[in-house]
Amino acid sequence: MAKVTFNKTDNSFYNALKSDIDAYFKSNNIKKTGNWRLYSKAIFLMTLAVSLYIILIFTTIPVWQGILFSAILGLTLASIGFNVMHDACHGSFSSKSWVNNLLGLTLNAMGGNAFIWKQKHNIIHHTYTNVDGVDDDIAKSPLMRQCSTQKWVPAHKFQHIYVLLIYAISSFAWVFIMDFNKYLSRRIFRTPIQKMSTADHLTFWLSKALYVLFYVAIPIYFVGLGPWAIGFTVMHVAMGFALAIVFQLAHVVEITEFEEAKNEVNFVDQNWAEHQVRTTADFARKSKLVSWYVGGLNFQIEHHLFPRVSHIHYPEISEIVKANCIKFNLPYNEYSKMSEAVASHFRIMKQFGEKPAELAAA
Repeated sequence: MAKVTFNKTDNSFYNALKSDIDAYFKSNNIKKTGNWRLYSKAIFLMTLAVSLYIILIFTTIPVWQGILFSAILGLTLASIGFNVMHDACHGSFSSKSWVNNLLGLTLNAMGGNAFIWKQKHNIIHHTYTNVDGVDDDIAKSPLMRQCSTQKWVPAHKFQHIYVLLIYAISSFAWVFIMDFNKYLSRRIFRTPIQKMSTADHLTFWLSKALYVLFYVAIPIYFVGLGPWAIGFTVMHVAMGFALAIVFQLAHVVEITEFEEAKNEVNFVDQNWAEHQVRTTADFARKSKLVSWYVGGLNFQIEHHLFPRVSHIHYPEISEIVKANCIKFNLPYNEYSKMSEAVASHFRIMKQFGEKPAELAAA
């Protein structure tokens, strides 16, 4: 496992920013965790998901309606992941840890595993964002080349096209393949997983079994193999694509930077907070609809700097973050529209897919 350290000689940017953020919450007398807006949204999304599930399994509806509702269910589950699970696993949904732990298990209810996610996302990704060789989020080579330091293979010339298929099956692969690979290998890419307790092991296997029961066995029993296969596929395509594209827009776009951990010991000549700003991008900050659906994940700079702050507060604190970036001469990477970020992502994937100059000259 490569060791990466950041320059700790100058933390003036983060210290000043944190002081301003703390002052914002103190002066407005509000908590950094969620509020009624988040709680009502969580209730709405979870109620909608359960209702769609009941309709699909226990009522007779036309085929086209079943396909439509399956897609909406997938998009709803993705939104639960963005809004409920993500905040809860970061400990920002509620000031009560038991509430965060409980709602973090919504990930298990969708087929994933909160224990593995917290290490993969909270610890590794949030610390070593866009560091090739450590960050599991960009460790998809040779299937995908997501930064210029990764090995190139001829198939990458077409990756900006075939990634659509990869994103569409990503949640299915996550539930049935990647979680098991990490669990059985006891590694997340090159980083060993922390020791799991007996309860963690039981939760992993029990939640996987319950997923098969509720998403496979019960639906097949009530609607039959064919209808289930169609609905299950549509649900995962909708959920997988929504999850994948939103997370990709945060880091794999043209305006973000990348680092490489190519040695056993690596030094990044910038402090951690500056690294987060340079490797992360916001998009559609002014769109209330986008912010509502993606759970504030369009404010990724704010999220990476303050992961313990609920996404409900990101629109307000983003102006404070932007002002401090300007003050300290740091880039504030953002796309005004989501469509611009999507276009940028596919352009950079096409760019990363091109044969490197050193190989072309060889």
